[in-house]
Amino acid sequence: MQGEIREKLGLILGLAGVICFSLTLPSTSIAVEYFGTTVVGLGRTIVAAILVGVVLIVRKEKLPNPRQFKSLLIVAAGAVLGFPLLTSWAMESLPVSHGAVEVALLPLATAGFAMFRAGEIPSLKFWISSIIGSLSVIMYAFHLGFGQLQFADLAILAAVLILGLSYAEGGKLAKDLGSWQVIAWAIMIGAPFFIFPVGLNLTTEMLHAPIHAWVSFIYLAVISQFLAYVAWYSGMAMGGIARVSQLQYLQPFLMILFATIFLDESITFFTVVIALIVVFSVILGKNAHVSKKEAVSEKN
Repeated sequence: MQGEIREKLGLILGLAGVICFSLTLPSTSIAVEYFGTTVVGLGRTIVAAILVGVVLIVRKEKLPNPRQFKSLLIVAAGAVLGFPLLTSWAMESLPVSHGAVEVALLPLATAGFAMFRAGEIPSLKFWISSIIGSLSVIMYAFHLGFGQLQFADLAILAAVLILGLSYAEGGKLAKDLGSWQVIAWAIMIGAPFFIFPVGLNLTTEMLHAPIHAWVSFIYLAVISQFLAYVAWYSGMAMGGIARVSQLQYLQPFLMILFATIFLDESITFFTVVIALIVVFSVILGKNAHVSKKEAVSEKN
């Protein structure tokens, strides 16, 4: 009975995490208009570090060892630096619904990096589904870019790859460091390096930004950068990684929905169809059979 309650709570926390992540691009699109790429992309980590520092001190968490620190650098490079900065820059010119379709490849990128980090060989099914998903996204980007791929599209795709590697490394590290502790320490590692560039880009005009811009920025700093990760990692720990991770397939559609509600973006039938194709390819890819490299070498 307690096991069932724990699994249900895990699913609820996982869903909460997905919903919170789904609001990241819409919030970024709003905030970047008033605060700029650097402040939104890196400043959120500085604000999050204040909250994280308090939590780490209160809980008396131990410092990561040198081996864990190396992995945390990879996590920080993706989840704290690369993804926030690249998506902030991309959201200055791309509609959120556009970015949502491209970010839908994230679970597939994460699965791919996780396989390689675990010494596994992806099957043909994984590669086929990866090609289908990637070509669908590229075709979509070309269609909206009137026959050419925009630099903002490349930024989103780069952000997906970087974050995929970060997620895979963080998932592996979470086994001995703790789930939410991974993003917490990654934030603490990155924040000191962001103070100077953020400070150079602060202006007095930002103080007069409208309330919805401030709410969006605070949301990115407190929720997207930290608390959403706590809910997500805790949900997977309680409800099971395989089961809870399936909820991530809802994320692109929630992003599109929130873009319609909060940004009044018009969503085309073509966008929904491409999103469905990408999500379907991600499901196939994540469930594809993999084999260990050791097993292959033994046969040879």
